[in-house]
Amino acid sequence: MARRGAAALALALALAPLAVVLAALRAQGAALQAPDPHAQETWSREPYYARREPRPEPFPPPLPAGTGAGGRGPSPAEPRPPQKATKPQKAPGTHRLAPQTPPPGKNSNRKGVRTKNSEKAASDDHSIPVAHDDVREGCPPLGLETLKITDFQLHASTSKRYGLGAHRGRLNIQAGINENDFYDGAWCAGRNDLHQWIEVDARRLTKFTGVITQGRNSLWLSDWVTSYKVMVSNDSHTWVTVKNGSGDMIFEGNSEKEIPVLNELPVPMVARYIRINPQSWFDNGSICMRMEILGCPLPDPNNYYHRRNEMTTTDDLDFKHHNYKEMRQLMKVVNEMCPNITRIYNIGKSHQGLKLYAVEISDHPGEHEVGEPEFHYIAGAHGNEVLGRELMLLLMQFLCQEYLAGNARIVRLVEETRIHILPSLNPDGYEKAYEGGSELGGWSLGRWTHDGIDINNNFPDLNTLLWEAEDRQNIPRKVPNHYIAIPEWFLSENATVAVETRAVIAWMEKIPFVLGGNLQGGELVVAYPYDMVRSMWKTQEHSPTPDDHVFRWLAYSYASTHRLMTDARRRVCHTEDFQKEDGTVNGASWHTVAGTSDGDYWRLLNPGEYVVTAKAEGFTSSTKNCMVGYDMGATHCDFTLSKTNLARIREIMEKFGKQPISLPARRLKLRGRKRRQRG
Repeated sequence: MARRGAAALALALALAPLAVVLAALRAQGAALQAPDPHAQETWSREPYYARREPRPEPFPPPLPAGTGAGGRGPSPAEPRPPQKATKPQKAPGTHRLAPQTPPPGKNSNRKGVRTKNSEKAASDDHSIPVAHDDVREGCPPLGLETLKITDFQLHASTSKRYGLGAHRGRLNIQAGINENDFYDGAWCAGRNDLHQWIEVDARRLTKFTGVITQGRNSLWLSDWVTSYKVMVSNDSHTWVTVKNGSGDMIFEGNSEKEIPVLNELPVPMVARYIRINPQSWFDNGSICMRMEILGCPLPDPNNYYHRRNEMTTTDDLDFKHHNYKEMRQLMKVVNEMCPNITRIYNIGKSHQGLKLYAVEISDHPGEHEVGEPEFHYIAGAHGNEVLGRELMLLLMQFLCQEYLAGNARIVRLVEETRIHILPSLNPDGYEKAYEGGSELGGWSLGRWTHDGIDINNNFPDLNTLLWEAEDRQNIPRKVPNHYIAIPEWFLSENATVAVETRAVIAWMEKIPFVLGGNLQGGELVVAYPYDMVRSMWKTQEHSPTPDDHVFRWLAYSYASTHRLMTDARRRVCHTEDFQKEDGTVNGASWHTVAGTSDGDYWRLLNPGEYVVTAKAEGFTSSTKNCMVGYDMGATHCDFTLSKTNLARIREIMEKFGKQPISLPARRLKLRGRKRRQRG
């Protein structure tokens, strides 16, 4: 048998950081005059309702003249009755999409609604700034949900408290377990009146095309806005309200707190600031909302700040989101570029029959080499968490291109490691979320498999089997702690196990993986085993493995090479702050596989000296001192085991059709016979 040291450590370090740069969509509009980038904004600290109503005055270029918000001008136009929804981004309107829920619940069959808004009426009102180019061009989210929009770009008239401030008014943000703290689930106004607002400073001229809203994320309270106005400004003082004919347009809001609702503007509006002004809210609730803004930042060549921070890439990589067909095609392209080091295969099929494709990257694809560690990356267990999928597709391209370019680090990885990349474990869920759209799907659409199973929580509980054996002091003699078999009931046909989960288990049992990573969307943190608490009555408990020091080091090695994970200035995504452990946390699962027939045995260890004993049934055990050094690659510690005398006798006797005699048993048998004779 062979003994290996820190073989996979280098791999985890090498594959960890891969920056993704997504080019923002830009509108090809007319040239517009840019504001002075060095001018300082002057913010009034007076309450919104205390300000005097501004008189109509010329709007700063490029916007035409408009009236101020909050005045007692013409009464707002009544919203017209809704029509049935058509495809998004064809005409202004309102769209809803119910979140997916796991069985036995049912998906909502509510259809989207569209308000009858006249584009002609809006464009005829010369007080509204509009973009007269392709008014139906779709624009992406500005980034409230993704934190691209910083807390300093969000402002509100009032707020109930800090935990319900404007910075919490982000689409899909979640409240903490204790909602009455810094991490609550929405922006909530300090008062319930028509003078409340929340606004976004885009920090550059932007073509705004739509608004997506949600209510407050809360287990106990029901708060959402049922209608609102939209205003835009170039200086945050003079505001122009979106019109519907001669009156202010009232947009239909939410009817519950979680389903996102999209309202497209009748025509795009060009400005720097956009403000949402609630007009009505749930009767028994308060003014609370989460939101996302759709808009295309306009070219601004005169603004040094934006030129300096523009995100670009020189890599020839395919930066886009890929549906199932496009993902399969991209994997084929990579295979054709690097046929000598790549192999495409599938580990099974999804519930809907889509193949679960994987790419192997190695100098001998399709062949397990003794002494070469096997590593895997898995992404897309939750179908609507798409970042991991795209990272894996980018990693495939990167490894192929850099290998062809002769990058020494990549060449070493490919030649000394067998890498497996499974970019989409739940393609059914991805396709469902892809059809609905990321902003309208909510957090649940496409998360589960087609039959409603959460793959991430669908693997067998091997921890309890191990801990119970430890409590009975049966480890390691009666119950080996290096490999725990999957319970038979879990693999039965009647067990509630997704076909995707079964495919992964079979894959891991077939290939002797040394190390692996599972990429998910959400928090920016590296989690290490175990993720299951040992005390049944607790919901949170530090549960380290016997190799806790190794896993903590691996997690930190990944996080420390990431630009944001260990940045103390990074904003918390939802409620958890992982900076106290440098971007790592004890909490993920670790799935081990027994060593296959060629004698490989792996153990991840920090550098040092270890006393190792190799045992096998029918062989004499052997003990050695093994040194794990700081050199890259695996440390060899080889054992040669000789068969026991009894094993040799058995082989000889079986060869001639006879059974070996156990000498101790023979003696006991003779003693018993003598006692019977004496009696």
